[in-house]
Amino acid sequence: MKLHAVLTMCGLFFADIEPLLLRVDIDEAAYTLQQAYLEASVVSEKWAADALHVAFATVTGCRVIVSWNFKHIVNFRRIALYNGVNQMQGYGPIAIHTPQELVIDE
Repeated sequence: MKLHAVLTMCGLFFADIEPLLLRVDIDEAAYTLQQAYLEASVVSEKWAADALHVAFATVTGCRVIVSWNFKHIVNFRRIALYNGVNQMQGYGPIAIHTPQELVIDE
């Protein structure tokens, strides 16, 4: 499939679900928490976007992040570090799981 066709299909998909989405601006609290993750070496500067992902979810009160990013987000050691920084910064813990972990067995 040509790139133009793929982008057109994606645009149509997002146009259909856009009324269901809530757009939220990233505020200073998320950037401050991101910086705390970086200073604690949870991830390096190179992966600052991943730190911002976790920070934004944390400060907006998300209870769970579901991700396939095993290297920088869904990582046993890093989850503990993210939550340790969260606690030091006055936030609660955030659960971080793979999609497979959240599949409900029948």
